[in-house]
This record gives sequence, structure tokens and C-alpha cells, in this order.
Amino acid sequence: IPKEARPYQGVTAGLVTRFVANTIDAIVVGVALVGCYLGISGLIFFLDPRTFTFPDASLLLSLTAGLFIATGYLTLAWWLVGRSYGGHVMGLRVTGRKGQRLGPLRSLARAAFCVFFPIGVLWIAVSPANRSVQDILLRTSVIYDWMPAAG
Repeated sequence: IPKEARPYQGVTAGLVTRFVANTIDAIVVGVALVGCYLGISGLIFFLDPRTFTFPDASLLLSLTAGLFIATGYLTLAWWLVGRSYGGHVMGLRVTGRKGQRLGPLRSLARAAFCVFFPIGVLWIAVSPANRSVQDILLRTSVIYDWMPAAG
């Protein structure tokens, strides 16, 4: 841990840091969505190369797929590792109120809440404890944590 960052270890993360981490995660989800589209296109090409055309990507289908991919990605990241890629880059970890890793159901609930009600993160701006609506309702915290997860 850099010497300058040591005083922040374990402190609840603020709005700007979370915004940057969420932006990185949105890019990861976008790349996964493009990868799925290209994979489906490749399968269609493999099955019938003579009449191949790229499939139409409707806005509704793309948004729905993106929401499901984001929910699954965040659920697995918070349950298995305690952080998403954006959280890793920014040195953030999602924990329960006592610092423990989230279980699968609470990870899913938090992911769904974050994906379908993203404006809840703005509550951090008025919360003295830097907690979002999701954190308050699900009793979670997003803390600065540069240490690797302990099993």
C-alpha cells in the first residue's frame, strides 16, 4: 500500500471514487455486450455463411441484455471476490456491515439495486457516512481496501 493511501485503508469510499469505479464497470459490461453480439454473429455465420448478415441489435434487446450482464457481473464479483474490476482499479471493496464478504443473495440484491436504481448512489453526497441508498437498505459498505482478499 502506498504510504499516502494508508490512512484511508478501511474508510468508506466517496462519490467520485465510486463514480470512476462504476464507469470502469460500465465499460467492462459494454465490452461483454459487444463480445456477446460478435459471438452470436459468429455462430450465425458458422451455421450459414452464404446468406450471412449481421443480426439487428434492437435498442430494447441491447438494454435488456446489458442490464442482465451487469447484474450477473456485479453479483459474481461481489460474492466471489468482494470487488468488481472497477473496484479493483480504484482500490474499493464491498463488504457487509461487519467487514465480511457478501453472500450470493445479498450480492444479487445489491447488484440488482445498483443496476436498476443507479441514482441511489447520489445519496453519498448528503450522507455523513458516505453511504448510498443501496448501502443503507442492504447494510453494506464500500471501503478503500488495497489488500488482496483473505479467502
